[in-house]
Amino acid sequence: MLSEMIKRKLKSRKLLLLSIIVICAIFYAHLSYAQTKSDTPFVAPEPGSIILLSTGVCGWLVRFARKRFHEFKRFFDILVGSCGLVLAVPIIAFTGIIIKIVSPGPILFKQARVGLNKKVFDMYKVRTMKIDAEKNTGPVWAQEDDPRLIKFGRIIRKLHLDELPQFFNVLRGEMSIVGPRPERPVFVKEFSRKLTDYSKRLNVKPGITGLAQVLHKYDETIADVKKKVKYDLLYIREMCLMVDIRILLRTIVVAVTGKGAR
Repeated sequence: MLSEMIKRKLKSRKLLLLSIIVICAIFYAHLSYAQTKSDTPFVAPEPGSIILLSTGVCGWLVRFARKRFHEFKRFFDILVGSCGLVLAVPIIAFTGIIIKIVSPGPILFKQARVGLNKKVFDMYKVRTMKIDAEKNTGPVWAQEDDPRLIKFGRIIRKLHLDELPQFFNVLRGEMSIVGPRPERPVFVKEFSRKLTDYSKRLNVKPGITGLAQVLHKYDETIADVKKKVKYDLLYIREMCLMVDIRILLRTIVVAVTGKGAR
């Protein structure tokens, strides 16, 4: 008896839902009429009217998604950043033990980087170089087989383990999971002077990974930076959550293969 009552209730709910769908469809068709009067009780809406109304609805949805995109992106950053930091802590701890064994000095270090709207912040990384590595040279690009690296430093970079502390920057709101990579102030000043569109990449939050990082090699020349900027600007034009997810998945492949690391 109880099972029959449940079945009847489910059946009545299905009929109610079907009725609502039919009423909505009729109302939608009514809104699409080009005619104000008609002798017939029901006239099929003109295709042009349907397209016009559909375009308006789709346009509203697109505008809403774009307006709320940064809120969705921040939620995505907090979600991925929190999970990433939890998973990264034991890896950072194990890497830190190795660093302490092979090289005196701190495990982590912070470095000034330029973020959204040219705001400078401290980006955290696992140390892979000797203490005061740039004391005599000043800020320079990383090199192939860089002599400044500590023992196992190249492996740490190859696996991108040195980037793991940046999940903390994401949670602080200074960085995003996906976005243009933040550069040091001295390089931003130089590249902004040499490349016309370079400053445009500072209109969004920098990221741990980005389109340039998964599609382009490590910077060696100004030509490489120029190509990277094109990727960054392409990302800014096309940025959405699906693009971020695709880049994030591709980043995992890059991290496993060690592509692009120095």
